[in-house]
Amino acid sequence: MATYVYETIPRQDGETPRRFEVVQGMKDAPLTRHPDTGEPVRRVISGGYGIMSKPSASATVPATTGCAPGCACHNPARFPQP
Repeated sequence: MATYVYETIPRQDGETPRRFEVVQGMKDAPLTRHPDTGEPVRRVISGGYGIMSKPSASATVPATTGCAPGCACHNPARFPQP
């Protein structure tokens, strides 16, 4: 089960959408109406989060990786050593 964020769809210009969360299965269809009020809603796509750590000084990148030199994950300027 996952927690999804939804927001009401404003009916008038200047109306502020109201956000709420719903726990749903990943295969469940997205809601189209607020479960309590029946107002039209849309699912909000938001970024997840991940844990990033500094690579060790001895870390090497295999030549078979799908990214290219200078990408964010191999840019030493992005992970300055203390």
